[in-house]
Amino acid sequence: MMISAYLSLIISFVITAVFMPLLIPFLRKLKFGQSILEDGPNWHAKKQGTPTMGGIGMILGVVCASLILVHSFKGLAVAACAVLFGLVGFVDDYIKVVKKHNQGFTPIQKFSAQMAVSLAFALYIYFVEGQSATLIPFGSKFDLGWLYIPFAMFVLLATSNSVNLTDGLDGLAASVTTVAALFFTVACAKWGEADVSAVMAAVVGACVGFLIYNFYPAKVFMGDTGSLFLGGALGAAAIAAGLELFLIIGGFVFLFETLSVIIQVTYFKKTGNRVFKMTPIHHHFEMCGWKEPKIVFVFSAVTLVLCVICYFGL
Repeated sequence: MMISAYLSLIISFVITAVFMPLLIPFLRKLKFGQSILEDGPNWHAKKQGTPTMGGIGMILGVVCASLILVHSFKGLAVAACAVLFGLVGFVDDYIKVVKKHNQGFTPIQKFSAQMAVSLAFALYIYFVEGQSATLIPFGSKFDLGWLYIPFAMFVLLATSNSVNLTDGLDGLAASVTTVAALFFTVACAKWGEADVSAVMAAVVGACVGFLIYNFYPAKVFMGDTGSLFLGGALGAAAIAAGLELFLIIGGFVFLFETLSVIIQVTYFKKTGNRVFKMTPIHHHFEMCGWKEPKIVFVFSAVTLVLCVICYFGL
């Protein structure tokens, strides 16, 4: 069962690692450079102009591996869901780099596109696959009935946007996703979802191949193209295997990134003061003097420990 996962990982890694040196100069030639948010750390200004939309390379690796090794409609649906999220990110990135500012989609446009993809996948899982139950960590399955549809939509929206928020430091989103996707590769295989496991293995391979060029100092950024794709892949795989609640534990870093923003905005509106020096939370640690590689290592290590705990909760 794991052989297809191993092969998927290798194929995706090789394709991504080989394609990126071709993609990076192309993005640079088109002047698809990253615009840096003015309210971010001021030392990030030196990253201005670094090629973005590198997530295209990861998508290519995962799609190729999936088409070769994934044979069930369910597994292909997971990959397709991730690609559609990546497409939303691609359009958003394209608008940003063409207009040369950091706006892209309006919030309503972006959320509506994500909602449409989430709804389509949730309806497929519920009506076609007949799935409506989720596994409670260290417990048993709990059937949600028709409420599974909005639940699955929420999982996809939350996961994709959380990974998107995490993508703020060189190598951070790809590193944390590598660990989380590795857990779901093993968990899905153990749970009898071999094709979903192969898709997750492809995500692991693509992330590792991308990290060769995205580790600090990054030669390329994944952009929303990559971060929404990765979040969509994790969310779709968790839903397909009925392991949605494991994202809370294994994906705690993503959750923490999102909660830090919500806490900061809510507290600031009520008091005019800040809880953190800057959000998302990785910027808080930067402001405390942590270097980017240290933050990436610590966040990835925390994810690894939590994913080990998740494994025993299956």
